[in-house]
Amino acid sequence: MQEFDVVVVGGGPAGGQCARSLAKTGRKVLLVERHKDFAINSFSSAGTPLETLSQYDLPESVVGTYWNKFVVVTSNQQGEWKTPEAIGAVLDFGKLREFLANDVQAIGGEVWMNCRYVSHSQNTGQTLVSLVREGEAVTVSARVVVDATGPFRAVMYGKDDPKPEFLSGTGIEYLIEVSDEVYQRYSDALTFFLGYKWMPKGYSWIFPMAPNRLKVGAGIINADHEFVKQTEPLKHYIHLILQDYIKSDYTLIEVHGSTLKYSRGLQDVYYRKNAIAIGDAVSTVNFLGGEGIRHAMQGAEIASKHIQTYLDRQTDSFQDYQTEMHRVFLKTWNLSEKFGMKKYLQDCDEIVDKVVTYLRPLSLEDVVDILFFYRFEKVSKGLPQYLRRKLDSFWTRVVSRWRKLSRKAIAS
Repeated sequence: MQEFDVVVVGGGPAGGQCARSLAKTGRKVLLVERHKDFAINSFSSAGTPLETLSQYDLPESVVGTYWNKFVVVTSNQQGEWKTPEAIGAVLDFGKLREFLANDVQAIGGEVWMNCRYVSHSQNTGQTLVSLVREGEAVTVSARVVVDATGPFRAVMYGKDDPKPEFLSGTGIEYLIEVSDEVYQRYSDALTFFLGYKWMPKGYSWIFPMAPNRLKVGAGIINADHEFVKQTEPLKHYIHLILQDYIKSDYTLIEVHGSTLKYSRGLQDVYYRKNAIAIGDAVSTVNFLGGEGIRHAMQGAEIASKHIQTYLDRQTDSFQDYQTEMHRVFLKTWNLSEKFGMKKYLQDCDEIVDKVVTYLRPLSLEDVVDILFFYRFEKVSKGLPQYLRRKLDSFWTRVVSRWRKLSRKAIAS
């Protein structure tokens, strides 16, 4: 039976980065991925700020394209923010996961593809991890088991274990091929659609990928809206973008989708004895924007630090890991969750339209700071110009009314 310091279950960004970080310290690591290759279920659009590449030492080979424009389309408005130079990247999700796994192997760790986690148990001081590798049952031992299985939370919870209350979101995405002329219209932008027309209870999007390829998707929060009582199937909203916005022929390459389960207030179970959860398994995703890759990798870095402390026998608990994760994420994510719930489940179309009008004077850097880095105080930068426009509009109406009354008085 093979023995490992750490078995990481799940080869997504969180699992891959955690295994990569631990392997760099010389730990004996096994990364387990249930799919036979990373091209399967490439389900993330993966828009991220440019800093992500340098922060996690990611090569250009994992980048689908770069973006320097942010577009928001509502039922009645369109806002556009742009910079001369690229300010972010769209990652190729499959290539990112493959790079992380290959780096684990290059450093000295092991990666088992087409390998499914079954269970783990304690036996005479060892933790035995039961796996099915390419159809064959395999058991390995580990000092720490990492749950990076995303919404499945397969390691942290048994089938009948009680779970926190989760708010779920479902997304579907089309990968399409278009002409070069059509691709160029969207090649440098993250385009989002909000409002009743485009996607009630969520948002839709167009993200550029490789040349002539776009990702068009829609995501919905599975909860009641204050005003919208019935929605169409997700594919309806994707086809609406294709027909009413892109308005061009395309070739459908792939359809994929997933469901995310988010614990409001981050009430997940972060650890049980020597098992620790990371990434989507502890709701490490920005509720407002649905962005998870960057946060998953950040959480994995935090986890790997505490795993090393545990392996060095400097602690016998992962309580400090949970404490640090809450210190890093909880305050800003509670705000993000509050704004997201209001935007997607409470606001009417008129309010959604006004938000775009309100934010229009801001720079793209400001918009990125608000949406990606939770610097919500920057929203107030749009207030003076917004109030000035409202005041100008008011006085225009007053003057127009006064002139009409004056003309009537003269005529009489």
